[in-house]
Amino acid sequence: MALAFSPAHQLVAVNVRRSRIDGFGVFADEPVPAGAKLGELTGEAITVAEARRRAQGLSRIMLVELSSSRAIDASRSSDPMRFTNHSCSPNARIAVEDGQIAFFALQALVPGDEITVDYGATHHEGRLACRCAQPGCGGWL
Repeated sequence: MALAFSPAHQLVAVNVRRSRIDGFGVFADEPVPAGAKLGELTGEAITVAEARRRAQGLSRIMLVELSSSRAIDASRSSDPMRFTNHSCSPNARIAVEDGQIAFFALQALVPGDEITVDYGATHHEGRLACRCAQPGCGGWL
């Protein structure tokens, strides 16, 4: 069953449902032009040290470091963008701007497209297999 979301900081219609990549994913529910801001991610503000402590031994984490000292734990957030899966060939990007975590479309999206980003450096430190199955996949997160 798909769940539709429309919190105030979600700027395009999306739904969350099972993903072929991993667990749940977030999917476009409307056409989105390239470059459009999709929405933002909120969560509990914590220190980077606490984020790293929480990440130890977990295979599913929803942490974003904002700076060398601040992080956001989105594991209890109601934001649909927390379900954004990694891809080595993403169709969106995640950006930290002025302490906010925002998502932007890298290309035009059509309804049904799974929204993906390149996670970049992660707390998995190369120990978690990538499941994106894209050509040129790096193999590990």
